Amino acid sequence: MYSYHRKSNEAEWANQPAKYGTTGREKLHEFCAECHGDVVKIRTEKLHGTIPCENCHGPVLNHPEKPEKLDVDRSRELCLRCHTNLPYTTSERKRIPGIDPKTHNTGAVCVSCHNPHNPSLEGMK
Repeated sequence: MYSYHRKSNEAEWANQPAKYGTTGREKLHEFCAECHGDVVKIRTEKLHGTIPCENCHGPVLNHPEKPEKLDVDRSRELCLRCHTNLPYTTSERKRIPGIDPKTHNTGAVCVSCHNPHNPSLEGMK
């Protein structure tokens, strides 16, 4: 009743090429680790380990051939999607550290101080 799913367009969506995904591998981390094993190892052991690489690096479809290099979103806005202080928690077990974007290094890009593959304070540049 409230869904956006329409039976009439299932065939149309079935014919759409995949943009994100593992290209047949069980986990995207495994695909990325084939060439970027050192970074994937650090990332999966640290705080951002549960976040798919594609969230920041874009879709992997046809990578590394086309595109040869993935676009990386280094914007402050990307980080703030998860790290803005909110008046509630999304999980009682694990809270994402948040900042007040109006007072925390305003105008600075997060990656100028924090390594996104190891975002803890030990990973500061």
